[in-house]
Parts: sequence; structure tokens; C-alpha cells
Amino acid sequence: MRPGAEALCARLGLAGLPLERFPEGSVPVYAVGDALVLKLFPAAGARDAIVEERVLTRLDGALPIPTPTLHQAGEDANGWRYLLMSRLPGQGLAPAWPRIPRPDRERIARRCGEALAALHALDPEPLADTLGPGDWPAFLARQRAGAVDRQRERGLAEEWLEQIPDFLAAAPLPTAPGRALLHTEFMREHLLTDPADGWRLTGLLDFEPAMIGDPAYDLVAVGLFTTRADPHLLGHLLDAYGRAVDPRLLMAYTLLHVYSNLPWYLRELKPSARTLDALAEEWFGVS
Repeated sequence: MRPGAEALCARLGLAGLPLERFPEGSVPVYAVGDALVLKLFPAAGARDAIVEERVLTRLDGALPIPTPTLHQAGEDANGWRYLLMSRLPGQGLAPAWPRIPRPDRERIARRCGEALAALHALDPEPLADTLGPGDWPAFLARQRAGAVDRQRERGLAEEWLEQIPDFLAAAPLPTAPGRALLHTEFMREHLLTDPADGWRLTGLLDFEPAMIGDPAYDLVAVGLFTTRADPHLLGHLLDAYGRAVDPRLLMAYTLLHVYSNLPWYLRELKPSARTLDALAEEWFGVS
């Protein structure tokens, strides 16, 4: 990848700047000097590049947490698409989390709630020609039809699988939810923080999975990967967000999420619950 990235940088007028690949990410991402980031998408992921390009343009300066400023976007000669954007300061929130004092964690949770409220308050319609799924009820129907098989493929135990149909049938899924711009993976791994500035959040990254749909859908990743089943932290976050959400709705969206992997969540969070109703309270209840 590096020779291609170097050639692209030269074509963009950035020849000679240090180029360093970040170890994380599902696609190649390079720091270009101290101020820029180059993100590359293979031809098969062209739609993801276009989604992120459109969303970054829409979000520039719109949230209380900074997002990258897009400088250039296009297609390279080999069919790969690229985004050249600003590099945000700070370090990853996920690896920094064990060192963050409890009061600062609570403040971070509130800041996340404020950012999500601002994101969901934006008019998503200018992006509707690019972001899916379009028909939200039809999307949920498709996800619901495959929910059991999807979790079975991921190795979920039968004691959980047999609960899914009845749980989804009883879940308080709204028939006509509001339409909002969704990050869909709002979690510590996509947030940056500055330890030298009181653990201030300095960046929100990675918008290629963005969608338009029910705002509550965005709270799945929040409960699982940002507050990580901590009812007090989730309470702070939702208080700042300005909306209470039924834990059963978030559990339903956990099962219907495009990236849903309940066996992985169970291994990561190690709940004591043995029913989906109890799991909803343990992961998404607040105090």
C-alpha cells in the first residue's frame, strides 16, 4: 500500500511529507505530516468513501466535538477512492480510558450526549440521496427476518436464540420514528481525547457507516462500547442528550443492528442476565 499512498501524496502536492500508517482501521489510513490524514478505500468500498465525504462536509463545525475537515476527495488511477482531511489532536479514548478519573469519565459521557443531540438535530435530508437505508420500516423488517440466523452464524447459544422472536415481537419499536443522521458506531474507539487538557474530547472519527434513521439506533454502540453497561455513565449521557430511552428498544436495536454480534457483546461485557429483558436493563438501564 505504501508506494501507492506515496504516489497519491505526490500527485496531491504533498511529496516529501512523512507518511505513517495508523495500525487501526478497516481501511488503510495514513498520517501525512503532522496536520493531515489520508484515508484510502478500495473500489469495492467506493460507496463508503462517498458517504464519509458527504457526511464530513455536512458536519464541518456543526458538533461540540470536532470532526475532521475534508480538504480533498477523489478517485486514484487504480480505482481506489481517497479522502484527505485534517488530523485532529489527542489520543484514542479507548486506550486512555483506564487512566481517566471517574469525574472526568462522567463529564465525557455528558459531552458525548451533547454531541449526539447536536448530530441528531441536524436536518438529514440533504444526505438522503447518499445515505441509506431509505425506508426505515422495511430495513427493520429485513433485519428482523434474519435476526435469529444472523446470531446463530456468529455462534450464539440456543438459550438466547430461542428468546429473540418473542422479544422482538414485544419490543417497543416505533412505527414512524424521526429521521436523524446517525453515526452508528459512536464509541470510545472513534473518539479522541487530550489528557493535558482535562481529558477534553478532541475528535469524533469514522463516518463511513453513517445512516439516516431512528435516533435511538445510535445509542446501541453508546451503551455497549462508550458507557459499557455502566448505568450511571449512561444516565449522565442521556441526561445531556435530553431524552430517556426504553432499554427494551435499545436491546431490540442491538439485535437488529447491521453489525450485531451478540456473542461478542456477551464475551466483552460478561453480564449476569440470562434473558433478553434482563439484559436490556443491565446494558441500557440508567441510574
